Amino acid sequence: MLRFTSRLLLAFSLLTCSLCQSGIAQTEETRAEYIRSHYTKFEYKIPMRDGTKLFTAVYIPNDADQSKQYPVIMMRTPYSVGPYGIDKYRNSLGPNAAFEKSGYIFAFQDVRGCYMSDGEFVNMRPHNADKKGQEFDESTDTFDTIEWLSEKLSMDNGKFGQWGISYPGFYTAAGAIDSHPNLKCISPQAPIGDWFWDDMHRNGAFNVQLAVTFFSSFGQKREGPTTQRGDRLDFGTDDAYQFFLDLGSLKNVNEKYFQGEIDFWNQTAAHPNYDYFWQSRNIIPHLKNMHCAVLVVGGWFDTEDLYGPLRIYESIEKNNPQIDNTLVMGPWYHGGWNRSPGESLGDASFDWPTAEWYRTEIEFPFFEYHLKGIEKEATAEAIVFETGANRWRNFAAWPPPNQKEMNLVLDAGGKLLVDEGQSVLPAADPEAKDTFLSDPAKPVPYTTEISSRWARDYMTEDQRFAARRPDVLVYRSDILEEDITIAGPLTADLWFSTTGTSADVVVKIIDEFPGRPVSGTDEDFQSGRQQLVRGQVMRTRFRKNFASPEPLVANQPENIQFELHDVLHTFKRGHRIMVQIQGSWFPFVDRNPQTYVPNIFEAGPEDFQQAFHSIYRGGEMRSKLRAKTVGN
Repeated sequence: MLRFTSRLLLAFSLLTCSLCQSGIAQTEETRAEYIRSHYTKFEYKIPMRDGTKLFTAVYIPNDADQSKQYPVIMMRTPYSVGPYGIDKYRNSLGPNAAFEKSGYIFAFQDVRGCYMSDGEFVNMRPHNADKKGQEFDESTDTFDTIEWLSEKLSMDNGKFGQWGISYPGFYTAAGAIDSHPNLKCISPQAPIGDWFWDDMHRNGAFNVQLAVTFFSSFGQKREGPTTQRGDRLDFGTDDAYQFFLDLGSLKNVNEKYFQGEIDFWNQTAAHPNYDYFWQSRNIIPHLKNMHCAVLVVGGWFDTEDLYGPLRIYESIEKNNPQIDNTLVMGPWYHGGWNRSPGESLGDASFDWPTAEWYRTEIEFPFFEYHLKGIEKEATAEAIVFETGANRWRNFAAWPPPNQKEMNLVLDAGGKLLVDEGQSVLPAADPEAKDTFLSDPAKPVPYTTEISSRWARDYMTEDQRFAARRPDVLVYRSDILEEDITIAGPLTADLWFSTTGTSADVVVKIIDEFPGRPVSGTDEDFQSGRQQLVRGQVMRTRFRKNFASPEPLVANQPENIQFELHDVLHTFKRGHRIMVQIQGSWFPFVDRNPQTYVPNIFEAGPEDFQQAFHSIYRGGEMRSKLRAKTVGN
């Protein structure tokens, strides 16, 4: 189970040397100089099956021995392959500098309708499983690109790999459907799987700060091929909380800023529910007929795309059992494994450079093996970082097999009962509950950071700022006598009512550090820190069906169940497990008006009303979080 236990200290001690040998330790300047002196750039317009031509930049190694052949690593992106012009070079070509030193052909392509490519851009272009003739989607564009490059290039060895982070991660996964025979391996990293669930919403609650910021630039219309991208909306302040509070209803985005000119914003506003518009943009069910090795990569603290890598790995595993499919989940923010040492995030320390280790020990050997045949040690099915304990774990599957059920039961006086299989007696009062006032005019912030951008460190942030608010319920376990490791998804199983007709429920599971280190340990700590482990919001109008919302009945308790994203975390002895429950998480998600309106994008000022929310914890209405534990 712990493949690296015996190797960990050795790998760490050799890390500095390994990094230097692979070129990872290069500065950005010397890396750019190396690329310019060792590669020649070409630019092509590659025709697709329908005649549309896609702009592609190709970098080929300079080699006196023209008989030498190289594999091709490709990235398809909506974010520009620039700089443009054969005399202008990128500062990086591979996932890390080791690839450039090792020698590959690198190909970068602007997808349809983006920058210098022809055609029309469609966000998360739906996959067409019944294509005929010249019909196309992202899988055929990938296939046609590989086909053309295989015929054009004289120095390739006939083996292609593809990778990308975030949106390019989506194109990587989509490109492996009905794989081209020459596509030997892919690495979708933080891939978007289903845009309703990844970036745009959390259980139906709208990610307003991300959407407004991103689409103010990315969503601007393109009149034709261009090398330019539009400017991002200037909030006029670094205080996103105040900006979006002053903005008011979501309908004011168009009225005050977009003026109806951002097409995807208009489409999002017209489709507030999980209807065909969003369902068709879900690539996950279509990940079939794949014939290449896969390395799916994600970050436990990726605030943008945590849903995608977990679900894409799961779908590939189910639909393509014949291929090598590996999941890597590390303690990283969005793309942090590619651009940081990975030693820490915010106040959380991971004790050593986890991202550098991944790049050297996992990512580089994966491509070297599948594209060059260089032998590597067999890897586990799931290589997962265990936060809290700060170590890598190897599992035969994800979630891990042989887990045990555990309940975190909400109890009177703010107590949290840890039930590991023993019966927990119900509260004496069958209608026992805890109530708080949720006020849309004073929403609970998701971070203390003052920034106009989406906060990155909030996923490990100390939650004492929220615990001290009267509109946040807090439940704490006794001090733990033994370590408890939870793995896989968490499920909130709550009994809830409100005096309004609509509500959000935010649940956070938190690792509360001791006021002082446990005797005999040298734990690095901040006294009493309440470190967020995982948080999730549920827009209760979608409690039964995300395609068909329903209002709540005022003052009527209902069972609300929803999944929090997966974790692998150890609560160490001497710590406490904490659960916080609140009615807003702003402006990570938009404010719920707490009055039901069919389309929240059309809510008016009069719809935003205070409401009393209640969480029940007695009799048959015993609220809890359901989790699973795994041994050491």
